Parts: sequence; structure tokens; C-alpha cells
Amino acid sequence: MTLTETRRHAPPAVVARGLTKVYGQGDARVHALRGVDVAFATGAFTAIMGPSGSGKSTLMHCLAGLDTATSGTVHIGDVELTGLGDKQLTLLRRDRIGFIFQAFNLLPTLTAEQNIRLPLEIAARQADQVLFDRVVETVGLKDRLGHRPTELSGGQQQRVAVARALISKPQVIFADEPTGNLDSRSGAEVLSFLRTSVRELGQTIVMVTHDPMAAAYADRVVFLHDGELVSELVAPTPQGVLDTLMRLEG
Repeated sequence: MTLTETRRHAPPAVVARGLTKVYGQGDARVHALRGVDVAFATGAFTAIMGPSGSGKSTLMHCLAGLDTATSGTVHIGDVELTGLGDKQLTLLRRDRIGFIFQAFNLLPTLTAEQNIRLPLEIAARQADQVLFDRVVETVGLKDRLGHRPTELSGGQQQRVAVARALISKPQVIFADEPTGNLDSRSGAEVLSFLRTSVRELGQTIVMVTHDPMAAAYADRVVFLHDGELVSELVAPTPQGVLDTLMRLEG
């Protein structure tokens, strides 16, 4: 079975049902999420967008087990996050989830290679050298493995962060504004690497972004407004994303 056929028959990587998140009490209550139902396909690149305050970051944090939902359920593969204890959540995030943040979160005393291998070291797992070589080649870091973060450009640092997220073969990678600290050229490079990791490595990526150009690299964009899922685009274009955002903000 080809990679495409495997993806087509695979169950969703992440599923949220009836997801609500309420902050505060009484008159100060804020409904960040209002009964969100959404599924993210295995081996696909999905972007989450919406106006400021729409709940997109809250949704990602609840999906990734970084925040606790008020009600509803989240499944990563066959595991339900809601109801897991802190230790179980920590292990699930370590073993099944990869993260890429706006800040690169690299350890300054480690080389690029050591930063990439860090999740495996923490989990006391052996590196798959074939996968390591392929990931390094995919993100174009072959000549930079011995460099420390201060010796790398912002785009190169974020590519190290992408490789670090890929190396443990997580079920899903959550990317939170991964190009927010990058210039347009470096951002485009990182997004291309993310898209390549989906198409060639079969990775599943869910990305929060405010940038229509970034969202257009995804296979699908889902839109939130006032904590509710209100629209989606498949095979998005920058203009299509922008038009949808303008309708939501208008």
C-alpha cells in the first residue's frame, strides 16, 4: 500500500468533540471555546486560523494537552487526553506529540545535532539513523549539525526545531506561529520543509497561524470565530484565506 493509500484509510490523528473552554468565574467568565467538533487527518497539514481572540491558540493547547478543556473530549489516535493525569499527559506529550513554537526553544550550549536528538535522549530511546539522516536532509541542515544556535540564522534555528519535532516520529506535530519570528524568505523555507515532511515522511501537522501566506502551505484551513468552528478551506490559496478572514472580521 502506498503512503497516499495508507493516509486515505487511516483514522484521524486528532479528534475533538464538544470541546469547551471557560476561563474565569461569574461576570468575568470568558468562553474561549464553544462546543468545537473537529478532526485532523493523518498525514495532512492543517492550519487553524481566526481573528484575534477567536480561540485558535486555546484550541491548540487543549488538543496538545497543554491546557485542560472545561468539557468535551480530545483523542490523539486511540488515546483520550481528557481525564489523563499529569504524569500520563507528560508521557503522552513526550512519546506521541511534537512541538514547534514561535520561539525556537533551543538549548544554547548544545549543537544543532544535539538539539535535534534531545527528545530521544530524554526518552532514553535509540535514534533511527536512517530517519535522522532523512530528516536532516529534508530540512537542509547537513552542513550545520556542529553549529550552536548562536552560530545559526533564525531560519536555520527554526529548521533545527522542525527536525527536533520530527525525529521522535510523533503521531502529530503542533506548530504555534512557527514563522512568527522569521523574515518572509526564512518563513517560506520553514513552511516548505513542513510541507515536505507531510508529503514525504507522512507526518501529521496542525499549525496555528495568523498569516494567510503561511496557511496556504497547508492542505486544509479551519477557521474559528468567537470560539466556534465556522468555516474551512481545502487546497487553500492566500487570497482565499484572506477573503475568508475578512468576512469573519467584517
